[in-house]
Amino acid sequence: MTSHKTTVQTMKPATAAKKLGVYLEATPTEFQEGVVSRTELNALQTDPPEWLATLRRDGPHPRPVVAAKLGISIAGLARGGVTEALTTDEIDTLKADGPEWLARERATQAEVRKEAVRIKEKTAERAAGSPQDRA
Repeated sequence: MTSHKTTVQTMKPATAAKKLGVYLEATPTEFQEGVVSRTELNALQTDPPEWLATLRRDGPHPRPVVAAKLGISIAGLARGGVTEALTTDEIDTLKADGPEWLARERATQAEVRKEAVRIKEKTAERAAGSPQDRA
């Protein structure tokens, strides 16, 4: 019988930051320079330390989080000229100012979502096999 060694799965700090939804450059140095195990990641998600709670609340936030908070796509952020991480206050200011590009990108995103729903419904309809298809 051979012995079975259990290996600990680890990930790079960038991967862990992405999974946690935080901007890597804003995390503590020891987080940026170390590796994170799955167990550590789970612990960070279930019982976040103060630095993680503060980052999630106040930012700076990575682009996917900024895009989600603004209700637009990441590409829409780039088209709007937003290339850096933003804090929660900066996001709130942007929402309050309501620049024209943000309204346009929100409208675009709404159309994309509407089209995705239409396609999903059409696919479900085909999968169910409408009576017209059987004739």
